[in-house]
Amino acid sequence: MVTARAAATFEPDGRSASAARGFVRDALLGWGLPEVVDDAIVLVSELVTNAVVHAGTAAEVSCLREADSVQIGVTDRHPERGLPAFAGPVAGDAVSEHFADSEGEGGRGLLMCSALSSRWGVEYSAGQKTVWFRLPLQRALPGTRYALPQAPGEVLPSTDGPVLVAVVQVDEHGLVRSWNADAEGLFRQPADAVLGGRWADLVVWPQPPGELANLAEVLRLARWEGAFGIRRADQRTIEVYGSQVRLLDATGAPSTLCLLVRERDRAVLRTPTRTAPAGPSSSALEPLDLQLEGVPADDLSGMLQQTVERARDLLDGDAAYLLLITDDESEFEVRAATGLPAGRVKDVRIPVDAGQGRYDSARLPAVHQDLAVRPGAAPLLGGSGLRSLITVPLKVEGRLIGSLGVAAGRPGQYDNDHALRLQFAADRIALSVENARLAERERLRRGALSFLVEASDLLAGTLELQQTLALMAQMAVPTLAAWCAVYTIAEQAEQAELAFVLHEDEDRIDPLRALLRSTEAPVDIAAGGTATWDGPAQALTGTEPAGLLGQTVALPLFARNRVIGLLVLGTTAGVTFRQEILELAEDLSRRAALALDNSRLYSERTATSQALQRSLLPPELPKIPGVEVEVYYQAAGEGNEVGGDFYDLFSIREGTYGFAIGDVCGTGPQAASVTGLARNSLRLLAREGLDAPQVLSRLNRAILDEGDRGRFLTLLYGELTPRADGSAELSLVCAGHPLPLRLGTDGRVTAAAESQPLLGVLEHLELTVEQVVLEPGEVLLCVTDGVTERREGMRMLGEDGLAEVLAGCTGLTAGAVAARVQRAVERFAPEPPSDDMAIIALRVPVQRHG
Repeated sequence: MVTARAAATFEPDGRSASAARGFVRDALLGWGLPEVVDDAIVLVSELVTNAVVHAGTAAEVSCLREADSVQIGVTDRHPERGLPAFAGPVAGDAVSEHFADSEGEGGRGLLMCSALSSRWGVEYSAGQKTVWFRLPLQRALPGTRYALPQAPGEVLPSTDGPVLVAVVQVDEHGLVRSWNADAEGLFRQPADAVLGGRWADLVVWPQPPGELANLAEVLRLARWEGAFGIRRADQRTIEVYGSQVRLLDATGAPSTLCLLVRERDRAVLRTPTRTAPAGPSSSALEPLDLQLEGVPADDLSGMLQQTVERARDLLDGDAAYLLLITDDESEFEVRAATGLPAGRVKDVRIPVDAGQGRYDSARLPAVHQDLAVRPGAAPLLGGSGLRSLITVPLKVEGRLIGSLGVAAGRPGQYDNDHALRLQFAADRIALSVENARLAERERLRRGALSFLVEASDLLAGTLELQQTLALMAQMAVPTLAAWCAVYTIAEQAEQAELAFVLHEDEDRIDPLRALLRSTEAPVDIAAGGTATWDGPAQALTGTEPAGLLGQTVALPLFARNRVIGLLVLGTTAGVTFRQEILELAEDLSRRAALALDNSRLYSERTATSQALQRSLLPPELPKIPGVEVEVYYQAAGEGNEVGGDFYDLFSIREGTYGFAIGDVCGTGPQAASVTGLARNSLRLLAREGLDAPQVLSRLNRAILDEGDRGRFLTLLYGELTPRADGSAELSLVCAGHPLPLRLGTDGRVTAAAESQPLLGVLEHLELTVEQVVLEPGEVLLCVTDGVTERREGMRMLGEDGLAEVLAGCTGLTAGAVAARVQRAVERFAPEPPSDDMAIIALRVPVQRHG
C-alpha cells in the first residue's frame, strides 16, 4: 500500500540532474529514510541524465513510499531507446534494435538499476517510457535512535497511571479525518461526533503577547511540537502537548498527523533536550521576528547583515552567519556574518551537500548541541571555540536559496524549539531575501554589460600595441582584480613574454614585475583554459611586500584559432575570486584578445609598410655649394611615410644638380608605387645626358606603359647650376604642377615658370624648358597641391595665399621659409591636413665680403 507520494517534472537542460537529485534527497529525508538516499540519487541522476541529455525530453520523477520499500520512477517522452543486452545473442540470431550494445555507453542506467535495486522494470505507453526501480527498507533492528545518560529516578519524567496517546489526522481543509480510541478517552468525545468537523473548533490556540503563528500556519509546517488546549465535550479545556508531521496520503493529498498527550505527560512525545534553566517558561512556541524596518528592499548586503545581527541577539548567541546559494546551486557563499573573524568568512564557499547524513543536510533544520563532539559538522566554525549551533534553510517555493546559522560558546544552549522559532522567522524573510538577491543579480548583470561595452569601445579605439596592452590592464584593475599582467606569445614561439604589469598600489608594480619575470610563464595553462596559477606564489622569496599575492588565475587570449597571450589576474593575500568575477574576466579576455591581435597585426603591417616606404624616399640630400636647400615632407594617412606627393634632389654631373617635386593622383601605397617609378626614372634619364623636356617625355611613356596601374602625374622638374658670381642658373619644366614661386630681394613674388601638360595622360607631349637665374638673396619655392589646396570650409589657401605668406619671408633662410610655409598651412584650418604635402625651398645666400 502506498503511504506517501511525491512527484516533479524537470526540463531538458544541464541542471536537471542536479535538481532531480535534490528533489529525491529532500523527499526521502522528509520521510525519514536516510538509509536509501545514496542509492536512490545515484540511480535517479543516471536516469534523468539519460532522459534530458540523450533523449532530449523533459523527465518526470515520481517517488512512492510503501510499507517495506520505496519505488522511484523516471518517465521521458522518447520510448525508442534500447534496453541493455545482459547476455550476448545466440549465434545466428538477429540482434533486436531495441537492445543496446552491452559494451557501449547506452543502457548503463538500467544496468545500475539491476545492480542496486531489488526490483526494476521498464513500462511503455503511448509516447512515453518509464523506468522504475524499488529499494527495500530495512526492518528496524533492536537498537537506539536517541539516548541520554542514565540518571537518578527523581530527575526522570513521571506520569499518573496509563498514558493515553490520541492520534488525530486533519486533512488539507482542516477537517478531522481520523480519531482513535485514546482520543475518545482523552477528550471524552466519540469519533462519530468529531469526524468531518473542523479541527479549529476543538483547538484552543494560545494567544500570548506579540505575533504568533496561527493554527492554520502550524498545520502547514512539515514538523511541529508544542503545547495548546483541546475543548472537551463538557466545554472544559484540557492542556495537551502535541507532535505533528505533514504527509501525503495514498492519493497524493496533503494531511497532518497529530499525536497528543496531556501536558503533564509531554515527556512521552517531546524530543529529548537539555535540562531547561530555572525560571518562568511558556508552553507555547514563541516566534522570532527577523523582519527589518528602514532597510531598502534592494539593499541585499544591509538586509543580510542586520538579519544575522538580529538573529544572534534574539537567540542570545555569540555569532551568526547567513549563506546564499551560488548560481549553479552547488555551493553556499558566506554573504553576512557577525561574531566571526573577517578572515574566516571572507570569500568562503561551502558545498551544499557537504553533510554526511540527514542531520547535516542544509535542506533541513538542524541543532548541534556540542560541536566539539563532531567538529566536522560545521567547517565554517572550526577552531572558533563555538559549541552550540542552529542552522535552518531559507527556501522559496520549495527551492533552497540559503542557510541561516546562529552559534553560541556554551554547549547545549539550543534545542528544537529554538530551531523551530528560527525556521519560522527564516520562512518569513526568505522571499524578501530572494527578491533582493534577484535585484542584486540584475544590477550586477547590467553592470557587467556596461563594463564590457565600455571595454569594447576603449579597446576598439586604438590600434597601437602598447596602448592596447595598457588598456587591457587598466580595465581589469581594480574592477576585477588587485593586479594584472599581460603576456604575449609570438608566432612560432614556445614561451610567453611579459609585456605589461599593473597593480592597484603603484608602489607594488616594480616588485610584482620582478617576481613575474623570475617566474616561468604558464604556457601549459594556455592550452587548458582558465586555471589557477601557483607559479608566482612558489617563487616568493620573502623580500616582497607583505600580502602581495593571494589567488592568481591565468586566462588564455584566443584569437584566430591560436593562443596569442595570457591575461593574468591576481588578488591580495587572503582574497579569492568570486565566480561571477571570473566569468566577467573571461568575457573581457575574449574581447581583449581580438583587440590585441588587431593591434599586433597593425603594428606588423605598419612596420613592414614603413620599411618599404622609406626605400621610396630619397637618400641623404646632397649639399649644393652656394645654395641653401630645405625640404619638408608629410604624407597623409595614419602609418604612411610616403604617398602621392614626392620630392628628390640629386647630382646629375659635376656642378649640376637635378631636383623634382611631384604629385601622383591619389595617396597611399598605390600612389607610392608610381612615386618610386617616377623618382628612379628621373635619376636614370637625367644622368644619361637628356635635357629636361626629354627626361619628362620618356617618363610619360613609362607611366603610360603601366596600363591600368599607371596614374597621371603632375611634376616640376629642374636642373640647377651654381655660377661663379654667386647666382644660380635653373632650367625648369612644370608639367601640370602648381607653379614655382620666386621671391625677390624686394619682397615681390612672381611665378618662375608656366604650366604645361601633366604626365600619364597624353602619348605625345611638346614640352619646353624655361631658364631662370636666381640672384643672391632670392628664393625659389616649390610646393605640391597639398599646400595650395588647404581648406577650411569654403576657404582655400590657394596660390595667392601662398604668395602672401612667401612675401613675408624676405631675408629669411631657406629653412626658415619652409618652416613658415608649413606653419601657415597647418594654422589655416583646425583639422589636420588631409592631403600629402611636400615643400622645397632653394635660396642663393648673399655673399658677405669682409
